[in-house]
Amino acid sequence: MSLARLCRSVTIMVTLLAGLAWPVAARDFVVTTFGAVGDGATLNTSAIQTTIDAAAAHDGGGRVVIPAGTFRSGSLFLRPDVELHLAADAVLLGSDNIADYPKRNTRIEGHFEPWRLALINATRMDGVKLTGPGRLDGNGRVFWETFWQRRRENSRLTNLDVERPRLVFIDRCTNVEVRELTFQDSGFWNLHLYNCRDVLVEKVSFSAPGREAAVSAPSSDGIDVDSCQDVIIRGCTFAVNDDCIALKGSKGPLADHDADSPPVENILVEDCTFLKGHGVLTCGSEATVVRNVTVRNCTVRGNINLVRLKLRPDTPQHYADLTYENIILAGEGRLFDINPWRQFFDLQGQPPPRRRVSGIVLRNISGNYGTPGRIVGNDGDAIAPIVLDNVHLTFTRPAFERAANVRFDVRDATFNDQPVTP
Repeated sequence: MSLARLCRSVTIMVTLLAGLAWPVAARDFVVTTFGAVGDGATLNTSAIQTTIDAAAAHDGGGRVVIPAGTFRSGSLFLRPDVELHLAADAVLLGSDNIADYPKRNTRIEGHFEPWRLALINATRMDGVKLTGPGRLDGNGRVFWETFWQRRRENSRLTNLDVERPRLVFIDRCTNVEVRELTFQDSGFWNLHLYNCRDVLVEKVSFSAPGREAAVSAPSSDGIDVDSCQDVIIRGCTFAVNDDCIALKGSKGPLADHDADSPPVENILVEDCTFLKGHGVLTCGSEATVVRNVTVRNCTVRGNINLVRLKLRPDTPQHYADLTYENIILAGEGRLFDINPWRQFFDLQGQPPPRRRVSGIVLRNISGNYGTPGRIVGNDGDAIAPIVLDNVHLTFTRPAFERAANVRFDVRDATFNDQPVTP
């Protein structure tokens, strides 16, 4: 056994012995007790991981607490029965050295490949808990600068050509809670949920700089719901430089046969505020079946698309039963952004698949916004009539592009005080 492993084992054993005087119940394990230093400079990966492992070894598990201070770290791995809690004025600061994020086979952009892990990782667990009110800071600027420099050198550069860490990756877990945290300046996606079930994301804030900043954060999605079921996103705030919430799966002409990408279904987004981003809730870029989704009681500001559906001509897709209700719009965005999405299009020698959009309902939508937007599919796409029920909006740019085969089921709707044409 190496000296480092021996010291780690002794630390855990001392902690367990000390815990014998405690009742058999969850308890707090403070990272500074295990040697972590909150000075913003010290790399605390080992100390924090030792704390997590000690809590996991305790009978009944425990709560790992990051106290006030700035604690720099590379990739951390949660354990069963361990809650990670960031106290008030606590910052878990991601390292800006990519070597501090191990490269392993991981789920990324609809498939698995060797890529860098996230700052916080949880795999195949029941009962994942991440809580605030502290902050996760991805410290992403060095990764953004590298990406944009490479993009200037090669306009066809893909996201995966420049390694960047996500803030949190939760992989094939159940009963997940992420509450009251602030996610800031992620190198890549903020919160990636893959093949998870029974998830609650509540009172969480997501922020990343856009064009208003000297360096913007590319692909800084707020939440990526990838092949998940039964997810609630409640009371959250989004100001990011890509999609606020993205519903994802796989892509390609045989994507509907991908056993690693079950349907995204039973998703509820409520009581959220959207300040900046490409889409409130976006289906794609990688997605096959998305169904039973509700966005309700939300406020949307800024230049954000409300209904954003990416229709890939190389992927079989069915977006079904998406309801947007009780929404206040106040900004310059698009009501609809339903378009072909041909980024890195590849039929792989297969015949073109078909796409369907059905059961889209907008109900109780009001306010002042930029434009009705655009609803145009690929050749052969089937877009069922979209229900407009008590939708009354004023647009600063009222021009609306709608394909001839796209119809509305108008129950009560006006744009700029004029009845909407079915």
